[in-house]
Amino acid sequence: MAPERVERRLAAVLAADVAGYSRLMGTDEEGTLARLKAIRRELIDPTIAVHRGRIVKTTGDGMLVEFGSAVDAVRSSLDVQTKIAEQNASAPQQQRIEFRIGIHVGDIIIDDDDIFGDGVNIAARLEAIADPGGICLSDDAYRQVRSKVEAAFEDMGHKNLKNIAEPIRTWRMKIGAQASVEHHPASIEAHQMRSSSAKPSIAVLPFQNMSGDNEQAYFADGIAEDVLTTLSKIQELMVIARNSSFAFKGQNRDIREIGQILGARYLLEGSVRKIGNRVRLTAQLIDSRDGGHLWADRFDGNLDDVFDLQDRITQEIVEALEVQLTVGERARVWRKRSGSPLAYEYVLKGRALYVNFARQTHAQARKFFEQALAINPAFMPALYLLGLTLTDQARFGWEKDEDDTYQAALDCADRALAADPSFGEAYLVIGYVRTFQRRHDEAVAAGEMAISLAPSSSDAHHMAGMYHGYAGNFRRAAVYEEHAQRLSPIERNESMVDEARARFHLGDFAAAHDIASRVLKQRPLWLTAQSTLTAALWNLGRQDEARIIATDLLANHPSFSLARWARLLPYRRQSDLDALVNPLRMAGLPE
Repeated sequence: MAPERVERRLAAVLAADVAGYSRLMGTDEEGTLARLKAIRRELIDPTIAVHRGRIVKTTGDGMLVEFGSAVDAVRSSLDVQTKIAEQNASAPQQQRIEFRIGIHVGDIIIDDDDIFGDGVNIAARLEAIADPGGICLSDDAYRQVRSKVEAAFEDMGHKNLKNIAEPIRTWRMKIGAQASVEHHPASIEAHQMRSSSAKPSIAVLPFQNMSGDNEQAYFADGIAEDVLTTLSKIQELMVIARNSSFAFKGQNRDIREIGQILGARYLLEGSVRKIGNRVRLTAQLIDSRDGGHLWADRFDGNLDDVFDLQDRITQEIVEALEVQLTVGERARVWRKRSGSPLAYEYVLKGRALYVNFARQTHAQARKFFEQALAINPAFMPALYLLGLTLTDQARFGWEKDEDDTYQAALDCADRALAADPSFGEAYLVIGYVRTFQRRHDEAVAAGEMAISLAPSSSDAHHMAGMYHGYAGNFRRAAVYEEHAQRLSPIERNESMVDEARARFHLGDFAAAHDIASRVLKQRPLWLTAQSTLTAALWNLGRQDEARIIATDLLANHPSFSLARWARLLPYRRQSDLDALVNPLRMAGLPE
């Protein structure tokens, strides 16, 4: 007997659901259902019909819709989201219904009036990662609409979607002028959030240590990181952060796979051989789409020449990618650096200790940075890292005199800016200190200055997001943390924790729960993630689960005290701190 013929066709599939539906139902079940039915009847269903869509099925708060073209699907979604945003503008926060929409173009299987297949599955997964009030497209859908729909799109890079075999490149659609401020505050600063498709994206992989001495590995890492740092100061490049690109250290993986995982078109790889006072650097720039070499070169010199060698690599990359620098960028990128080779080695050793983030290793790192500055008092990388180290030591109580330690950190920033007023990292030190001194306006201004001077710096976006979060600017904080994660798609836990907290304060407890849970899968003892998850669960009405997490938190941190912990959180507004602490108190955490 011949197998039954399966009917297939190519279609644009739209999946949608209500963000925070469980919370809305828990707060006002009857009212939520009434509002949802009214929106469906008066707005969504007629709009879909106008754009020639077919509602395949509805599932409580969700729906699946088929369109004949991606353009119709996107225009319908844009109309719906814009009108709902207008309605929500006059509605109380706790009554707002916001949809998340995912759109994919792909092959579907038709069975009676229902549809199945990867085309449907991918749309559903895209909906799950869309912002409340937002629209997320697959690359297949984006290519169909990019020149046909009047809208701005932001490249989110390749995403690993649940139960989908291969990473999917995804795009976020920006919703109008008013709604983009409400849901995607990144549009406020258009220069920071331009579609990354317009910029060459590049990742600097860890350079191989060819010196025959494992203790020289820090030197090879430092060379690669300094090239990366210089590239991140260029507006017309999108540079993947060190924490993500260095995750491939020691791995023998296909260059095309690495590019896909990082969302980077171009990859720089190289090697360093240091013997005595001689240094040899080799570097090659690769197109990750096909593995082709765009440029390769070898650089030989004395240790005294190492900074010039780094700048020659960076300059040739810029020329190979045909990037045009502004006058200001040329001044920042090609500045003459005066660090001595020995001071440079001290900084590299100190940096390797600093990232361990513990009291003892911070003390050791501080000694190396101070040794570097004893050789060259104006060596900016040493001043930057010493400033961060001192701030950490003050905020965690690792130094007895907190005020003097904070002031010493600010002095480091001032000395760096005296040497080079365009040294953006100095502003991160200023913002860091001012945040914990609760001088929030100064902290936020410093964060914005750091981003303007290093627009592709994941650290600048993450730390500026933290400054905004404690200042109460939670929407801006969330979008900066999102962008930091785009620049660092693998190692991004610090940024995700701060985004989770910002989402919590925005009332999106479901998103805060999801993000904090993902962090805890990799860092199960992280106090900030545990506390955010506990508070989010409590506000979602899942009190029993919140108590379980609170119990785990106390098991991991037996000396935890709400009062002592709260004193370390430098919120501008007491009401914001109370919003986070009160659910923790009700979940059973001790005062």
